[in-house]
Amino acid sequence: MTGLASRLILIAVGQTNMPMHNPPHPGEILLEDVIPALDITITEMARRLGFARETFSRILHGRAPVSPDLAVRLERAGVSTGQLWLSMQSAYDLWQTEHREQPVIERFARID
Repeated sequence: MTGLASRLILIAVGQTNMPMHNPPHPGEILLEDVIPALDITITEMARRLGFARETFSRILHGRAPVSPDLAVRLERAGVSTGQLWLSMQSAYDLWQTEHREQPVIERFARID
């Protein structure tokens, strides 16, 4: 699973020193990469992680975020680190937010 681990890190950090272009939802990574690599069913993985299958399915299909609880459970199961999963979720959320209409905000501070 070393190739998978490398891909997870690149996605999470989005840091190939270039801005991430529409990062995938971390549930998509679980569905398309992790679950097949583990040769486990969605139902079995949900059970082992202590999630209802329906809840887990919503995450896998990008309709719900990876929560801190799921991130910690994935880490305890040996599927990368909780920080990595939360970083991927944060990158996804930020990109989605930046690419939808926002109100005009006038800069009023500069804190570095």
